[in-house]
Amino acid sequence: MSIYNKFLESIVLPLGDFVLGTKYMHHLDEWRGFQKLSSAELKQIQKERLGYILDYACNHVPYYKKKNIELSREAYDDILEFPVLYKNEIKLHEDDFVVGDKSKLIVEKSSGSSGIQGQVYLSKAEASLSQAIQTLWWEWAGYKFGNAFMQTGMSPKRGVVKRIKDILLNTEYVVAYNITEQEAADKLKKLSKKKFKHLGGYASSLYVYASIAERNNIKDLKFDSAISWGDKMFPHYRQLLEKQFGAKVYDTYGCTEGFMIAGQCSHGQMHIMSPHVYVEILDDDGNPVPAGQLGKVVVTRLDSFSMPLIRYYLGDLAILAPDEKKCDCGMDFPILEKIIGRDTDIVKTRSNKFMIVHFFTGILEHFPEIKQFRVIQKNLDSIQFEYIKDTGFNQSVLDKITQIIHEHLQEKFPIEYIEVDHIPSTPSGKPQLILSQL
Repeated sequence: MSIYNKFLESIVLPLGDFVLGTKYMHHLDEWRGFQKLSSAELKQIQKERLGYILDYACNHVPYYKKKNIELSREAYDDILEFPVLYKNEIKLHEDDFVVGDKSKLIVEKSSGSSGIQGQVYLSKAEASLSQAIQTLWWEWAGYKFGNAFMQTGMSPKRGVVKRIKDILLNTEYVVAYNITEQEAADKLKKLSKKKFKHLGGYASSLYVYASIAERNNIKDLKFDSAISWGDKMFPHYRQLLEKQFGAKVYDTYGCTEGFMIAGQCSHGQMHIMSPHVYVEILDDDGNPVPAGQLGKVVVTRLDSFSMPLIRYYLGDLAILAPDEKKCDCGMDFPILEKIIGRDTDIVKTRSNKFMIVHFFTGILEHFPEIKQFRVIQKNLDSIQFEYIKDTGFNQSVLDKITQIIHEHLQEKFPIEYIEVDHIPSTPSGKPQLILSQL
């Protein structure tokens, strides 16, 4: 660790926690300790936290108080008495899930990549805990504070605070949406003169940048590791990132609602953050499936009390490894054997621009008048936009969406809007967001 790494960790970041009223470094130190515990110790922590959050929900959360659930004090049995929770249910009864004054909490909106957007409320401490777990995953990929990091993201207007953070942490921020071939190639050529250690961002955006680098013969840009989040890291994404950037790929699995579910270690295993989440894999009837069998993912966050979500349905399919499976990395967190997410295809234009799934969700999150949507692409010259109306919808909503898409693309791209009553689901049960028929 360099002097600058130590300066950031021992002085700058603790000072930031003090000024912002967060507990980021406290949580990071706690999680560095968790990764050294035995499976039995981790299991005990999870069981105690699960029992506590279930009791808390029954006594303090209006939605669960109305359920009149009786607890036996055996946490792993008690949780089966709670209903599986779907995003639509949260939207209908949002106030009944929140404990305390919503105006004093942070609102986190999901990407809507399932076609349905949701939002949760977190305290500053709960939000900084999620950030700490993400940093722990980065550390598994070799990251240290201040390492040169190229990050893709959805917020090109960083603002003063985020810009200061980028400078202090030596982060080069590039946009993950509205990626044009020429602009991206020029940016990559410029950045190839700088020595980076890490690349991070949405999996699909990393793949797009690697594809552009390959087509434009940009060979000097290399990374020690590439860390992905937000959408599915497909095998062909991973292969190109390793080939083009020489980067070992570390995938992560979570969702914007504050669930940091699993991260990939240097040996390739996806370790579940068991002191933070309880993961269940269920069959079509809602019954737990044995380890080694494919099922639907539901998660319970064990350390969020502002808006506890018990048995939250993600819609992904996954397989849990048997408890006795161990990883050569030495960590004893439980292991997700396989995750089958939705295939987030990339929409393309004839002018060679790319729109990843978060291009659309980043826009639609501001339009609650659209309940669900799906983008269908049959050719390079246009897209179809299927939508289900919600309260307050009118034609001006579609006009505004078109305007924003055109502004981001910087071109007039034909969009055919089609009102529908139903959007078909993927095999995992999630509504399909992008259907590419190219």
